Amino acid sequence: MEKTYCVYNLTRECFLSLNVKAADTILMRLKGLIGRLRLRSDEGIWVVPSQGVHTLGLFFPLDLIYLDEQNRVIHLVESIPSFRIGPIKTQAGSVLELPTHTIYSSNTQIGDQMLICVAEEMREHLAPVKEAHHSARRE
Repeated sequence: MEKTYCVYNLTRECFLSLNVKAADTILMRLKGLIGRLRLRSDEGIWVVPSQGVHTLGLFFPLDLIYLDEQNRVIHLVESIPSFRIGPIKTQAGSVLELPTHTIYSSNTQIGDQMLICVAEEMREHLAPVKEAHHSARRE
């Protein structure tokens, strides 16, 4: 069974997606989103490893978030049209392909730190963030 990942922007303290599938094999990276008629607002794929992606064979635009090996945002492409080749970023370790307007609505920017993990692990990763946030409010 395919794992489903959550994508959380630690810098902006917001979720980008709760239903991202990893494209982490050669076959899955080649197929990507080809054959899909649309991408729901909570879906996406995480292409690992990747320095660039294409939208050849897609019928809808995408937002692309390029991440380094530490999942820090190094490049953003908003609403790349179908049948295009995205930029190649040699320092990228992976690329998130998400629905259009994800970058805008989350205010994601270059330098933001992403947390990508399965839903069961999200609570333990965010507990220190939540505690720090509550401590800051009490002061």
